[in-house]
Amino acid sequence: MESTPLHKAVFFDRDGTINSDEGHYYIYKPEDFVFNPGVVEGMKRLQDAGYLLFVITNQGGVAKGIYTCEDVDRVHTYMCSELAKQGIQLTKIYYCPHHESVQACECRKPSPYLVNLAVEEFHIDRRQSWFIGDSRRDVECAEAAGVSPILIHKNQDITPVIEQILNTLVP
Repeated sequence: MESTPLHKAVFFDRDGTINSDEGHYYIYKPEDFVFNPGVVEGMKRLQDAGYLLFVITNQGGVAKGIYTCEDVDRVHTYMCSELAKQGIQLTKIYYCPHHESVQACECRKPSPYLVNLAVEEFHIDRRQSWFIGDSRRDVECAEAAGVSPILIHKNQDITPVIEQILNTLVP
């Protein structure tokens, strides 16, 4: 029996990592979605290097009634269409619509639940995979899922971390 080859992947937090959340607590309208510096170019370079690209995001405003799952889907459709214009295909977007102030769940970061789903669904090699995020909960999620965390400052240019990933030799 042949084994399925494992893929390398990069997981991205969304708000503050992929897109700017400057001036907004929640991003739930396509017109408020602005890519952070280096993201589009970085994703293209990672994809060209053979990485699968995922988004793992908490969207607690859904549980709080501030916006809907349809609003989240509209933002994600916009984000994916803008990336597609540059030849970038996200493998999958996973999001948690819950918030601990409303209801407990197993999928909200720092839980590794959504990363683990991706690992199983897409046969990801955890040792060759990374999670880029702008909060401690992203780091905790990555560590619990067994992928390498990279903590960035909110809304920063991610070019240096893309270089770090591309220049890291994995045993």
